[in-house]
Amino acid sequence: MTAAGHRPPEADERAGAPAPGARPRTGTRRRRRAVLGTAALAAAVAAVVPAPEARHGGTGAHEASGPAHAASARPAGARAAAPAQDFRPGAPEPEKCADGKSPDASLRADGGSGKTVRAIKKRGKLVVGVDQNSYLWGFRDPTDGSIQGFDVDLVKAIARDILGDDGPDKITYKTIPTNKRFEAIEHRDVDMVVRAVTITCERKRDVAFSTAYFEAGQQLLAPEDSEVNGFDSSMNGRRICYASGSMAETMMTSDRFRALGAKPVVVPNQLDCLVRLQLGEADAVVTDNALAAGQAAQDPSVELVGTPQTVEPYGVAMHPDADDLVRRVNKVLEDYRKDGWRESYKEWLADNMDTKDGKEPAPPKARYSD
Repeated sequence: MTAAGHRPPEADERAGAPAPGARPRTGTRRRRRAVLGTAALAAAVAAVVPAPEARHGGTGAHEASGPAHAASARPAGARAAAPAQDFRPGAPEPEKCADGKSPDASLRADGGSGKTVRAIKKRGKLVVGVDQNSYLWGFRDPTDGSIQGFDVDLVKAIARDILGDDGPDKITYKTIPTNKRFEAIEHRDVDMVVRAVTITCERKRDVAFSTAYFEAGQQLLAPEDSEVNGFDSSMNGRRICYASGSMAETMMTSDRFRALGAKPVVVPNQLDCLVRLQLGEADAVVTDNALAAGQAAQDPSVELVGTPQTVEPYGVAMHPDADDLVRRVNKVLEDYRKDGWRESYKEWLADNMDTKDGKEPAPPKARYSD
């Protein structure tokens, strides 16, 4: 395995990267169907939501959160652990901070320009930390090398709002590994990170977040013939892969999950775990089920297993001194939830998702702290 951010082409080939000339589009590529999930969905033991980390307390909220139409069921062909065996039966609870408030509460939306936004306008470019290895979320289009995906569509919406355009002369994409996301923000190497970043109470001590734009949960991804059936005794002695600095690492190194007896396989980037599975160097992967859905779409020999163990809102991560930028991004998200979110969802994720009632999913509603 090479250094983070410098994976050899053969690694991408093993991981099932899209073939040159086959630009992914909804309905044109084979994908394993997944499920859009929320806290309500988790309560119904759903599997996947359409929808990588260091240390980072929460503030109050004025508005309710959650999609308008939650989905149910599980990915086609996925193996769900029997409820009696599941490590955490029932609904995983959303995190609450020490003050009892939700971590995804953010500063109220404002379309104005403070010092941070003015600096971006003066520079003429938005510098954003993104992924290049998460299929459907942030990955390189094999036809032209451009960064594409659900997260990238949000980046472009932010650039259009601040700079009036989303062309390559207006956005600098910096591809960063999972374990370097918050370091990039701390050192001001980027204006923001849009890379499936989970908002947590701990992370909010060091990083500012937008309101939530997606919701996911930690789940297992395993080969179809794997003996790992869920977060239960089947994990004992098995090689379980996750990315350094990820929510999966935080969960799996906690006393409760460490007691399952899994042997950790820790890698810099989450996609490296799929390669480890394909090389026979890991028995299962723990990751956000939203990202796992993309990996299952890449490789039909793997599937989601068991039930989600957490409820995790995704947010845009920014420097804690950039209040004006946080408010501006939240204003973009208010508008984006009305139409752009659904367009992007249909483009990248809809072909993987089943819904309980046939209704279109909706983004999480904003929570504000002021």
